[in-house]
Amino acid sequence: MKRLTEKLEAFLELGGTKKDITLLVISGIALIISIFHPATLPFDPAWIAIILCGIPIILEAIIGLITAFDIKADVLVSLALIASICIGEDFAAGEVAFIMQLGGLLEDLTVAKARAGIEKLVKLTPRTARVLTSGSEKIIPAEEVKVGDRIRVLPGETVPVDGRILSGQTSVNQAVMTGESLPVDKAVGDDVSSGTVNQFGAFEMEAVKVGEDSSIQRMIRLVQSADAGKAKIVSLADRWATWVVIIALTAALLTWFFSGEVIRAVTILVVFCPCAMVLATPTAIMAAIGNATHHGFLVREGDALERLSAVKRIAFDKTGTLTYGRPEVTAVRSLSSDWTKEQLFAFAAAAEQFSEHPLGKAVVRDFRAQNQTNEPASENSKSTEPFGFLHADSFQMIPGQGVSARIEGKTILAGNQKMLKENCSSVPDSLFREADEYLKNGCTIIYLAVDGAAAGFLALSDTVRPESAQMIARLKTLGVQPVLLTGDHENAAQTIAEELGIDDVQAGCLPEDKLTLIDTFQKNKEAVCMIGDGINDAPALKKADVGIAMGGVGSDIAVDAADIALVDDQVQELPHLLALSRRMILTIKCNLSFSLGLNLIAIVLAITGILGPVAGALVHNAGSVVVIIHSAILLKWRKKE
Repeated sequence: MKRLTEKLEAFLELGGTKKDITLLVISGIALIISIFHPATLPFDPAWIAIILCGIPIILEAIIGLITAFDIKADVLVSLALIASICIGEDFAAGEVAFIMQLGGLLEDLTVAKARAGIEKLVKLTPRTARVLTSGSEKIIPAEEVKVGDRIRVLPGETVPVDGRILSGQTSVNQAVMTGESLPVDKAVGDDVSSGTVNQFGAFEMEAVKVGEDSSIQRMIRLVQSADAGKAKIVSLADRWATWVVIIALTAALLTWFFSGEVIRAVTILVVFCPCAMVLATPTAIMAAIGNATHHGFLVREGDALERLSAVKRIAFDKTGTLTYGRPEVTAVRSLSSDWTKEQLFAFAAAAEQFSEHPLGKAVVRDFRAQNQTNEPASENSKSTEPFGFLHADSFQMIPGQGVSARIEGKTILAGNQKMLKENCSSVPDSLFREADEYLKNGCTIIYLAVDGAAAGFLALSDTVRPESAQMIARLKTLGVQPVLLTGDHENAAQTIAEELGIDDVQAGCLPEDKLTLIDTFQKNKEAVCMIGDGINDAPALKKADVGIAMGGVGSDIAVDAADIALVDDQVQELPHLLALSRRMILTIKCNLSFSLGLNLIAIVLAITGILGPVAGALVHNAGSVVVIIHSAILLKWRKKE
């Protein structure tokens, strides 16, 4: 028996869209010929459809019964096929088999279209890499690259692994990872991701993440884990199918007993097939997943959208989710008329250009961004660095305080309050009073001194994504309450919350605090969705009814803990995802109601003898096609604003 089962499974594995189309074409032609049934033919051509389309259904039912006593729709379909053949209704049997095969093909096409957007990621996996060893270049398979290898990437080539540029400048098309339509300029020290495309100049990079750890492979794993079969409502449909089989057999036997007409009993078996009901859920889920993909979401769990539809609260981490997650210079203040704000900014950037501190790097990055469109410095200018950087000598890092450097003959200090007090003879109270106003709003301060005299300060803060406020407002119109859960101190959290219109704010949260708050919501029967990007968000993402990770800037651990990943970090699409999940549930309910209603009407007509096997097959299987088409509408659905 085991060998028989293995052979049957091997036969079924020969399936595929091309095979299904071929079988349907041959079977369709055979059924057309069967209608006219030329007398010269030794057999009814409907048998071709029965053999090509019906046998796989019967084999599937046999395997389910033998291996797990699994009674599903194919069991009832098989009974209808066999019963039709026994009473000589060959055309009805062939028609049932043909339309079932057609319904299966339409489902496959819907699923294939739904997943087409994310399946493209697999094709983007780099095949080879140019590895530099001892001055020579060697092309090897990308999967053989090791961490620390030096790799050369030429214009037009795909970056083979995640890494950091060591030499060269270029622009990289990062659309596959971030959704950005324009290339991003890259220079020495910048990170590049596998799967992105080098646009212009050649560069050399050091491999940082290789193999399964690379960005493109992480995205592929997310794609492969998307499985509509995990949805709870699908298993419910399967349980219903079992009961439908029992009820159908009982109804058919009773009808045969009281009417004495076996054809009515066979018709009941034909129209009672719960195919449309079973197709109702997975087609809707996969179509919704396809829609979500087009808007930057990778859905890891099939039932994630089902759970999202019931969410009443959405908890946001602040840094990297509602904000960009990186400090930016938001204000420059000068204490003396001797120095303009522009001069102080230039001094700070020159002093910090060799610093490894994140705040120092932020100052340099923002100064470069502000000045890269300026005219080139004149020949008499002392600026010798790109983007208007002043030349710095005698750079020194002072641990726990800041940095010191000689710039144009002046000693520049950039650091914290302790550095300023220890190295300046006097510091006006007005400087600290003005700085306190920024500190209350969650800013970080870098104080500046020139030749031992306090000169001013730079205020840095995490900047809010411009789309965040509109996104929060749209969520409120959907009846969802936003909550801010952040590890930042109260001032920073309240400032961001007021700007975005969030009333419920929980600041200073450790990972365990976020877990406790989410657990409290759930105990109050409020389904909650958590959105975050960092390692500290992973426990909360796992605990929440639905976890959504920022896939672009988020950590690997956060993405792995979440149910859904937002690949391009475009948070303005979150309201669409929520509305889509609710629309998906409505579609499923409509599909189930329609299929059950159609079955009941067809059964009444079959019992009374109005509906015969052939017409019953047409009516019932037409219902399956309607359900699939209705689900496919979700692929392009978007809520009108």
